Amino acid sequence: GAARTLPSIGRLSRGLLFGGAHGRVGLSPSSRLVPPAPPSQENIDSQKIAFLLRKQWTLYSVTPLYRFSDAHLRDYARLLSAFIAAEKQKGLAVEIGVELGIRVAISSLPDLRGSDRDQAAILVQLSSRSPATPKNSEEKIIWSGWFCSVSGDDFSENVPEDFTCLPLFLANGAESYTSIVGSWFQKTFDCCFRRLAISPLNLSWMAAMWTGCKVDKTASAMELVFSVPHLTQPLDISYAIHPEDAKALWDTVQKTPGEITQEEVDVFMDCLYSHFHRHFKIRLSATKLVKVSTAIASAHCDGIIKFLQSQYLTGVLMLLTELAISQIQ
Repeated sequence: GAARTLPSIGRLSRGLLFGGAHGRVGLSPSSRLVPPAPPSQENIDSQKIAFLLRKQWTLYSVTPLYRFSDAHLRDYARLLSAFIAAEKQKGLAVEIGVELGIRVAISSLPDLRGSDRDQAAILVQLSSRSPATPKNSEEKIIWSGWFCSVSGDDFSENVPEDFTCLPLFLANGAESYTSIVGSWFQKTFDCCFRRLAISPLNLSWMAAMWTGCKVDKTASAMELVFSVPHLTQPLDISYAIHPEDAKALWDTVQKTPGEITQEEVDVFMDCLYSHFHRHFKIRLSATKLVKVSTAIASAHCDGIIKFLQSQYLTGVLMLLTELAISQIQ
């Protein structure tokens, strides 16, 4: 891809408001590396990241955080807890540490990074317990969000020392909590959040990349969902392909092991379009690809992702980190 430079500090601190308009993801590079093969269990503890699977995560890009430190996560949790309580009481001052029904936990997820040079992922969780619930009972997690950077080395190398690069943020839970948590991080670390959309072009990359991944268990069908434009009533077309057929097609298209090119992605999608047109006389090239579902993950153009396989989690996050960085720049 093109050379990447960091935005000026002025842009870092004065970006779009949190939860603002969807950004348009830039064009894909001419080639990408294939997601790495499933790592050994000693590298990734699947038990620790199991809670990330099969949930719907909303994607955001985040500019570098100013003076953020892993050593102060407990302090950040206390301050964020007070901020949430104050927001819920419409601005009234709240003493830090007072029990108000919502508990904040901020922790590190060191497994979720592409290399030792990446910053460890940071998990933020909000949990609640009603006054009637016994004190020793388990709290219910009502919202989760996490920052990560998987193979974002090139970007982080250009950032001044006081900044921490965690360009991808994923949230699951009520948008009101996403907004409050995002506001606190923006004010505290002088950063900016933006919704991260996924272009049809990058959805087609995901379809190709994930089709080529090996899955141990019986794989589910690959499903592509297309939106038909210029109609008075919304109309979506769902196109399901047997996983073995999709893999066989991809194996005939891919030329260089370990690498995928834009040309190969185009040929793969064109073959699927031709097959569909031959049977249904509908030209999918005139529609818009809005969702891709495979055994690895599913992704929607609105920036919604669901991870289905723990062993390919870092591979999917690598591509999402790239898209987040392209929006920041």
